[in-house]
Amino acid sequence: MAISLQKNASVSLSKEAGGTGLAKIALGVGWDAAKKKGGFLGGFLGGGKPAEIDLDASCIVFDAQGKVVDLVWFQQLVSSDGSIRHSGDNLTGDGDGDDETITIDLTRLPSAVETLVLTVNSFRGQTFDEVDNAFGRVVDLSTNRELARFDITDAGTHTGMILASIKRAGGQWVFKALGERTSGRTAQDLSTAAGRLI
Repeated sequence: MAISLQKNASVSLSKEAGGTGLAKIALGVGWDAAKKKGGFLGGFLGGGKPAEIDLDASCIVFDAQGKVVDLVWFQQLVSSDGSIRHSGDNLTGDGDGDDETITIDLTRLPSAVETLVLTVNSFRGQTFDEVDNAFGRVVDLSTNRELARFDITDAGTHTGMILASIKRAGGQWVFKALGERTSGRTAQDLSTAAGRLI
């Protein structure tokens, strides 16, 4: 069973994977549009129909000095070395499960890479007041087992969130739930704040 994390909590993904050697993982992000509040007749007149919400998952890649060395997002779907791949932009948040996925081949990551930061932001400027059931999770792709999950319950007028980090630590990979609100609308906007958190 996956570990459900609270803000600032962390877990060793290597241990959760059973110590068999973690090779490929997926960072999944999902969300739903919040239902609009209708008046007394809202349910009959369509007032409860949710709008489409376009959030963007991104992975910011840092070296040991905290310098950004790569960025995977909807405008660059593959890292320069090919070890990180983005599933593509989901414009609505419709459907169950992960809305966007970033797969990472940990065995192909350059040794200079120390930290990966998962972010979520709204390029259109929609706020997290308009989002329900948002989450980030890590899946071991060799077993399709969810290793860790972080449910985002932090509604507000922010347009971005630095969701979590995955960091090398003594030969293991550690997942930390960050849950830091931001006002950025692109992954580049979030890079400086993400660097301060690692």
